[in-house]
Amino acid sequence: MAHLGTGRGRILALPAGLALTASLGLLPVATASASPTTQEAPATAVATNGPKMSYVVNVTGGQSTAKAVKKAIAAAGGTVVIAYDQIGVIVVHSQNPEFAKTIRGVRGVKSAGATRTAPLTAQTTTDVKTAEQPLSAAEAQAAAAEAADGQDPFEPLQWDLPAIKADKAHEKSLGSKKVTVAVLDTGVDDTHPDLAPNFDRTASANCVTGAPDTTEGSWRPGPQESDHGTHVAGTIAAAKNGVGITGVAPGVKVSGIKVSTPDGFFYTESVVCGFVWAAEHGVEVTNNSYYVDPWLYTCKNDADQGALVEALQRATRYAERKGAVNVAAAGNSRTDLASDEVVDKSSPNDTTPVERVVDPSECPDVPTMLDGVVTVSATGAKGLKASYSNYGLGVVDIAAPGGDSTAYQPPQAPAVSGLILSTLPGGRYGYKGGTSMASPHVAGVAALIKSTRPYASAAQVKALLYKQADDMACTDPYDINGDGTVDAVCEGGKRDNGFYGTGMTDALDAVRG
Repeated sequence: MAHLGTGRGRILALPAGLALTASLGLLPVATASASPTTQEAPATAVATNGPKMSYVVNVTGGQSTAKAVKKAIAAAGGTVVIAYDQIGVIVVHSQNPEFAKTIRGVRGVKSAGATRTAPLTAQTTTDVKTAEQPLSAAEAQAAAAEAADGQDPFEPLQWDLPAIKADKAHEKSLGSKKVTVAVLDTGVDDTHPDLAPNFDRTASANCVTGAPDTTEGSWRPGPQESDHGTHVAGTIAAAKNGVGITGVAPGVKVSGIKVSTPDGFFYTESVVCGFVWAAEHGVEVTNNSYYVDPWLYTCKNDADQGALVEALQRATRYAERKGAVNVAAAGNSRTDLASDEVVDKSSPNDTTPVERVVDPSECPDVPTMLDGVVTVSATGAKGLKASYSNYGLGVVDIAAPGGDSTAYQPPQAPAVSGLILSTLPGGRYGYKGGTSMASPHVAGVAALIKSTRPYASAAQVKALLYKQADDMACTDPYDINGDGTVDAVCEGGKRDNGFYGTGMTDALDAVRG
């Protein structure tokens, strides 16, 4: 999500036509009935002079199995970074080029794979700060003059709030301080005046290494890192405090779980850590506006990639069993995720990409296509599918404002931008667009539902989220740029279709009880 392009980068990236914006995933662990036997340690010394790589090892069975597998990991030249025994996932570093192949032959190991194609030592701190369209002083002054009683100063510029009836919802409820939405992303600046009142430190951490770091401020983006996570957090829960903007659920808590490396990669071990941390700290909703690197589509029939999907699916299911609704962005490559074939030219994105033709049903975009995750497509200011948004019947669950080029979908005055205004690090504000910006609207609505119905399970919150969404029929024909060529084909009916899923998310219904 850190670079601009025709598809998603390390953070959900917009196509080149919107270059001013930020181009901007458990199975229950079975109980072992008997102590398993484990492959003996290799008779010969293992190689330890290869590049240092990171792996996930997925274990079957219970604690006794995991203990035996950890011994086998050491024998195969691996070092355990952290073991998530709750879900049977172990994060390992090794310089044995044959580590994954060796450990897959150990009893009690379901799958194992490298989480990246670049060695750990290849990761460097570089400037990946995403492009932004800052709020100008003139716009800020004009918006403040337009603001009605009860509105925050920049709320007149937030066309996205009335689009989901959040402005009306706030007359009834701002949400509960007992509900926390975790932003798994590039980090959240909790010192921002619109985020500080609602920030939940106890549910925040830095998960970049695969193991949680709770050092004060570890969840913040560095000075040269992406502002993406801070923008997402503001859309969810910027306080209604007479300052700046208003979030969809301005009365709930928001936490930051940093899962992106300094150079903008979201690797499996980091994301698994993020979901488990959220689950263990009582988070009610997680927002996931990224895809897991280095594969845009991660293939279950590949030994390495399949292990990543397994680990991520275990993590998201665990979070949901613990009560969290997991919300994710559909992606920005204008792709029908329900199609049989998709061309992927960007993977692996941490070394040298190779063009592949994949079937998304076998090679899902994760975490958005994992079972149980709420998949969100984006709309523009006119309520049409955003030009860049992925879609797909049976894949997209719900729609929300993500912004679009004003050439396609201009907003009504006093809003001046067709993009989404939110918080940026250092007390600033700015516009971004993408399904990354749509997903937090749905996360905010889910938080309002949970606030209104505190005893609802994650499954019940999701059911209400879909039931309450406003029906949106297919846009047919869909010629977003008006050049006479159909840009995408929407399949399905008024209530459930490939562009909008069950419809536009509805904040007002969420607070009606």
